[in-house]
Amino acid sequence: MHELYILRHGIAIPHGTPGVPEDERPLTPKGEKRIKQVGRGLAAFGLELDRIITSPLPRACRTAQIVAQELGLTDRLVTSSVLSADSDAQTIRDWLRERHTDRLMIVGHNPSLSDLVGLLILGEVGRFPFELNKGGLAALSTTPHSWPLFQLDWTAPAGLLRRLCKLK
Repeated sequence: MHELYILRHGIAIPHGTPGVPEDERPLTPKGEKRIKQVGRGLAAFGLELDRIITSPLPRACRTAQIVAQELGLTDRLVTSSVLSADSDAQTIRDWLRERHTDRLMIVGHNPSLSDLVGLLILGEVGRFPFELNKGGLAALSTTPHSWPLFQLDWTAPAGLLRRLCKLK
């Protein structure tokens, strides 16, 4: 893998909403609208991916579906339980090492995704003070000289990505 894009799911209904189990929380209408704009922004930016892999939980899965649709990649979208909310950064990192996709996007949850960014670029969880906000993206890459560590190429909050959609 040469390029890795880590996307946190969009705005979901709050934790503890009566009648909605934690693992079934969907995106809010505002969350859906904003993720659609994020997807359009990524398309305007010219992001090219070989595959999108998402957590099976509704809030992440819907986020990935919307982004895949905006990028014209619905046929390249799959789910993996390793990206569920209860996975930790080390588990995800070990799973990523088995992926042989050049340009991969993963969609999931915090705190594991924010921890993953630090783990991939510094080799340890907790050393990199980074918080991936809802709908935010981190772009990492690797070279034969940097492997198994990645370099952080850029990060973008959802608001910036939404502004890019006006370019399309």
